[in-house]
Amino acid sequence: MIGGVPATLAQLAMSRRVLIVVGAGGVGKTTTAAALGLAAAVRGKRVLCLTIDPARRLAEALGLERMSSEERVVAPARLAQGGVAVGGSLTAMMLDTKRTFDQLVEKHSSTPEHARRLLNNRLYQYVSTSLAGTQEYMAMEKLVAVMREARFDLIVLDTPPTANALDFLDAPERLIDALDSAATGWFIQAFESTGKMSLNLLARSAALVLRGLGRITGGGFLEAMAEFLTELNDLFGGFKQRARTVEGALRSPEVAFVLVTSPAPMSLREVLYFSDRLERANMDRGAFVVNRLHLPPPGAGTSPTEADAVQAISERGLQLRLDAEAPSRLVRAHADARRLAALDMVHLRTLHELTKDKMPIVHVPEFAGSVQDLDALRGLADLLMRGGV
Repeated sequence: MIGGVPATLAQLAMSRRVLIVVGAGGVGKTTTAAALGLAAAVRGKRVLCLTIDPARRLAEALGLERMSSEERVVAPARLAQGGVAVGGSLTAMMLDTKRTFDQLVEKHSSTPEHARRLLNNRLYQYVSTSLAGTQEYMAMEKLVAVMREARFDLIVLDTPPTANALDFLDAPERLIDALDSAATGWFIQAFESTGKMSLNLLARSAALVLRGLGRITGGGFLEAMAEFLTELNDLFGGFKQRARTVEGALRSPEVAFVLVTSPAPMSLREVLYFSDRLERANMDRGAFVVNRLHLPPPGAGTSPTEADAVQAISERGLQLRLDAEAPSRLVRAHADARRLAALDMVHLRTLHELTKDKMPIVHVPEFAGSVQDLDALRGLADLLMRGGV
C-alpha cells in the first residue's frame, strides 16, 4: 500500500468490490477486464464480469459461445480444459439497457397503470434503447443493484470507449436536470389536466414555441412527448433518489477505475483526460494498464552489424533456411524495434510524470497474436497480477 492506496494492481483487484475498466477503443480494454476477472477468480473471488459492449471478444476469451443478458457461469470444467484452476467462480453477463430501464419503471411507478402507459409510450421505447447516455446510466443502475447483493465478491465492469464512458460521470446529474427542467414543466402543464395536449394552459411564449414545433413534427409527436414526460414525472421522486444513489456509488471506497491505454498519443490523451475528470470528480483512479508496449529487443544497447547477424544465423543453424538478404533485414528490424521502444517511452513520459507514484502503472507488451482463448487469457491475467513487465 502507498498511503492506504493499493501499490499493485493485484492488491487493487483483491481489495475492491468493483473495478470499472475504461479506455479508448482498440487498446485491449475488454481483454484486460476479462483477465482481471479471471485473475481474481483464480485467487478465490466470486467474480461477475459485466459488459456493455456486445462484441464477442469477452465471450470468446472467457470460453463462452456468446454473451447474454442472463448471468452465465463459466464452468469450472471448461476452465480446467484451459489449464485454469479457480478457487472462486467466474460469471459473465451483458447489459440489457431496456430491460433494466423497464424494471426501474415498474418499481418506481405509483400504480401498475402508470407503469403500463409509460412502457407503451413510443418516446419511452426510443429513450430506453437509443438515447445517448441511457446505456451508460442503466449500466450504473445495474451495477448498483448487483453491488447490493452478496453473491459476488468482485464486479468487473467493461465499458464502451472513453468518449461514451464519460457519460458515467454525467448521466445521473443530467437525468435530474432533465426532470427538473422548465421544458419538462411546460409539457406536463399542458397535458396533465385533460390528458391531451392543451397549449391554452401555457404561457403565451411557451405556447408559441410548442405550436411551431408541432407544425414541424406533427401534433401526435407532441402529445406522445407530453404523455411521456407526464408519466416520467410520476417517477420523479424515485428516479431522483436513484440518480443520487448511482452518483454516490461511483465515489464509494469500494469502487475503483482501471484506466487502459496504449502508448499511442491519441489513446494516451483520451485516458489522461478521463483521469483528470475522475480526479476532479473525487473518484478513485485505481491503476493504469498500458497495453501493446514495444519492448527493447535483445542487445538494445548496441547496434548490431550484418556480420553479427550472419553469426547469429549460423549459431542457430538457420543459414540454409534464410536467403542472402536476411542479415540486412535483421539489422533493420533490430533498429526499428529499438526506435519503437524508445518512442513508446517518450510518449509515456507524461503519464509517469503526472501519476508520480500515486497509483500503479502496469506495462503489458505487444503480443504476437490476439488473446482469444483461456490459455492466452490466463497468461495475461498472471502478467497483470505480477505487475507487468
